Amino acid sequence: MKNKILGVNKNVFFLSLVSLFNDFSSEMIYSVMPAFLVKSLNAPLWFVGFLEGTADALVNIFKIFSGRLSDYYNKRKIFAVLGYTISNLTRFMLYFVNSIWQVFTLRIIDRVGKGLRDAPRDALLYLSSDKEELNKSFNFHRAFDTIGAILGPLLGFFLLNYFLNLNYKSLFLFGTLIGFLAILTFIFVEDKKEPHNKNKKFIFDFKIFSSKIKLYLLSFFIFSLGYFPLALVLLRTQTIDPSLKFFPLFYFIFNLSFVIFAFFLGKTADKLGEDKVLIIGFLTAISSYFLFLININLLVILGIIVLAFSLASIDGIKMVYIGKNVSSEYLATSQGTLNALFGIGQLLGGSLAGYIWTKFGFTYSFTIGIILMSISLLILLKSLKINA
Repeated sequence: MKNKILGVNKNVFFLSLVSLFNDFSSEMIYSVMPAFLVKSLNAPLWFVGFLEGTADALVNIFKIFSGRLSDYYNKRKIFAVLGYTISNLTRFMLYFVNSIWQVFTLRIIDRVGKGLRDAPRDALLYLSSDKEELNKSFNFHRAFDTIGAILGPLLGFFLLNYFLNLNYKSLFLFGTLIGFLAILTFIFVEDKKEPHNKNKKFIFDFKIFSSKIKLYLLSFFIFSLGYFPLALVLLRTQTIDPSLKFFPLFYFIFNLSFVIFAFFLGKTADKLGEDKVLIIGFLTAISSYFLFLININLLVILGIIVLAFSLASIDGIKMVYIGKNVSSEYLATSQGTLNALFGIGQLLGGSLAGYIWTKFGFTYSFTIGIILMSISLLILLKSLKINA
């Protein structure tokens, strides 16, 4: 146990700490970015959506590229460090912006950094974990990540309103300092390599995946089309809070619930198997959308908690499952591909759901989401049966 901290291997702990500091910094800054753009730089509302949509599309493309790059050179840490460094430098440069297009450029570079680091970091996390504790390790990491996402906006709110007199740029500098701690923490992280020769074929090719994994990837892509982005889903609370004054409180409820469930579900997946917990995750996601269809405030809040349970059942565990079912030389490539398809699906599904919501109401959006996630569950069950 001397090589463990809080019940996980040292490398897992310090990688989790990296993510906590980084999300603390990122969420502190980007939780106020819409207000900064509109209030300080007079950005039109369409620009805020355009900025995040473009950024999300780019990060998902880079996840595949960085995963392949990491596998090709059989190196993880260097790409993760480079990605975190790029993102943190862009936050520092926000102090000097005076136009919306400067923010746009920096946000794109920031997302390139995220796309570069995510797949190699997840591969390093996988290789740093005991095989019998993979799900526990991944959910421990995701929980620390979420803790940072909770604390960042909270501290940012208090600093901005009570100490910085709504000086956004001073907050950006403060957030950058916290982000620098993430990079420093890598001093304690050891790189891990798989004992295989460098794969000479750099170009990405779906042929590297078995039929089972192709179906698995398809199931998550279709699932993500119906599993709308959290920011959109939480707008369902308008029936409780029409002014959206307490919108951050519902974010807090979701994130806190996720942290609580993540530790338990990680251990459960290690005992019962990833497949069973993933199925539970799909079922609870569908159940949460049924709760959102009912016009009872208490059930809407319950739906948020159930949705958090579903994400805790899926987020890290889906990465462990694919890691166990691909050749080690394609570890980061497969994890990057899965994350990329999930992100692209959420972008497309969220855009369509938002349009339908605006035109016809939330009932139609959530109903379509239920149908898509139900189809994805059938495909997931099919993929899990192959060679089972």
